[in-house]
Amino acid sequence: MPEIEKKWQQYWEEHHTNEFDESKIDRKFYCLEMFSYPSGAKLHIGHWYNYGLTDSFARYKRMKGYAVFQPMGFDAFGLPAENYAIKTGVHPEDSTLKNIETMEGQLKRIGAMFDWTKEIKTCLPDYYKWTQWIFLKLYENGLAYRKEAPVNWCPGCNTVLANEQVVGGCCERCGSTVVKKDLTQWFFKIT
Repeated sequence: MPEIEKKWQQYWEEHHTNEFDESKIDRKFYCLEMFSYPSGAKLHIGHWYNYGLTDSFARYKRMKGYAVFQPMGFDAFGLPAENYAIKTGVHPEDSTLKNIETMEGQLKRIGAMFDWTKEIKTCLPDYYKWTQWIFLKLYENGLAYRKEAPVNWCPGCNTVLANEQVVGGCCERCGSTVVKKDLTQWFFKIT
């Protein structure tokens, strides 16, 4: 890393430039970028294609005097993490946490100004205990239920895909032909 970059990144860290100042409640701005999936060993240019836009806008708001809350997190649960672990032969907990560490370093090196004091890792108990708690509350109040419904199924990844992950009838990750199949799944009553 060039010396000029090291200098400024060290300055930002020492002066807590990226941290949200809760005392500036009159001029605050919340900027949340999509959390990365650490089911790969490192970030690629597509990540910064997304992060660069919001990071630039958050910097603009900082220059305009706003206290910017721009946290970062990693959506680290699910089959993609398990599939990556199977592919590499490394336990999912170990590979996920190692990949997160690598991605944090990459984001810091490119100068992304996320508030790392508010980082979220969905695979850690201090996060997922709350998703479990809210699910139980929904279930206890009759708002969560199971039924069979059609899904996009990728036989290559062995997982359900969102419509956005199906491109031309194929899985965007592995290229397998996606099939429609009925699966029992959870639903929430929203109306």
